[in-house]
Amino acid sequence: MAAAMGAAVVRRLHAAQAQAQPPRLTKLALRAPKSVEVEFEDGSSFHLPAEFLRVYSPAADSKIRSVAGEKVIFGRRHVGIMSAESVGNYGVRILFDDLHKTGIFTWDYLHHLGSNKFGLMRSYITTLKKHGLTRDPQRRK
Repeated sequence: MAAAMGAAVVRRLHAAQAQAQPPRLTKLALRAPKSVEVEFEDGSSFHLPAEFLRVYSPAADSKIRSVAGEKVIFGRRHVGIMSAESVGNYGVRILFDDLHKTGIFTWDYLHHLGSNKFGLMRSYITTLKKHGLTRDPQRRK
């Protein structure tokens, strides 16, 4: 009886882990210069705009403005994607036309971004407004 209960616990644990794992990527299409489209084995698909990917790049970036201790990327409304290259079996490095190219977008991270795109974008715009910043590039003097 104890062995059967132990086996049931193990099955539930494996089921929970499987649910916690994002689905595998089945397609990534660069729609240069403005977006990336990704599809996953569970049928989910996401259209990820260049600005959104640039703002949520997983890399540290020297072009980030620190406002009250909060790092904020701004002025990237018109940023484009120049190219993308695969990194192993787990991600992609994207070269943006502002020459940002560090950071690897893993398949898991792309799924997270796609699944939470609207909330993340809303949070980004709220943060910009809070600090008096804008999505538009600064005008040259």
